[in-house]
Amino acid sequence: MRKLLIGALAGILAVPAFAADYKIMAPASPGGGWDQTARTMQTVLQEEGISGNVQVTNVPGAGGTIGLAQFVNQSKGDPEALIVGGYVMVGAILTNASPVDLTMVTPIARLTGEQEAIVVPAASDIQTVADLVAKLQADPGSVSWGGGSAGGTDHILAGLVAKAAGVDPTKVNYIAFSGGGEALAAILGGQVTAGVSGYGEFQSQVEAGALRVLAVSGEERMEGVDAPTLKEAGIDVALENWRMVAAAPGITDEQKAAITADIEKMAQSEAWKKALADRGWIDSFEAGDAFTTQLQSDIEATSGILKEIGLVQ
Repeated sequence: MRKLLIGALAGILAVPAFAADYKIMAPASPGGGWDQTARTMQTVLQEEGISGNVQVTNVPGAGGTIGLAQFVNQSKGDPEALIVGGYVMVGAILTNASPVDLTMVTPIARLTGEQEAIVVPAASDIQTVADLVAKLQADPGSVSWGGGSAGGTDHILAGLVAKAAGVDPTKVNYIAFSGGGEALAAILGGQVTAGVSGYGEFQSQVEAGALRVLAVSGEERMEGVDAPTLKEAGIDVALENWRMVAAAPGITDEQKAAITADIEKMAQSEAWKKALADRGWIDSFEAGDAFTTQLQSDIEATSGILKEIGLVQ
């Protein structure tokens, strides 16, 4: 009996006594980058024993601003509430003239970076970026671009490519989808000329031979991806998406510190590093004041870009 009691106590003590529970909102449909990020966090936080229970909910629409508004209005002071966001949301807040913005949440950390990819279906007659640009220059409206929400990274990249090719970026025929799954279906179905998104959202279809990558958006080629950078292809554009996690408004400094410590443990774990490698995500972890400063800088820079391509007055 004594041995059984000791064994039971040992089992109880093996579980962290104060592991926090979390509710992570992915403010997009299932299948996209924010959803993938939230569910990867869920898996790693639970498997590493950092959190006892993690739930993920999807609230899609308007580049994450519908979810952001719900989060701001319903989660005030809740130390269990987290929301995933990123560069796309920065642009969507501006283009949607959202009444809520990222100053209304508690930034915790930038988690990942990811190169954008421009893809076409394998059966497309477009073989290179030069082919795509030639079509764009001949008739901008005839080239439809499928990607995430209006004003997000995908839309910005399409506008910057057009501008670099000497085409009026306000004439870009961009078709926005609320989630990566919807955009992927449209691209594979030939409903758009080309697709734009983070490479990770296309990876499985590229590897299966269903999609062809014309170019990636970073300063350097992606390892294992047979495609040039836009700069190599003669288009003077470089852009990298990033994703973040934020906590609810109105939490205490102690609660913020505890959440940040949990996210740092997650980001330092081997399980998280493996997930990044598997998905082709760049480890761009940054927390604290450095991240808050970077976020403000990105908001200002994105406002300038969106004005350039005619999405914000």
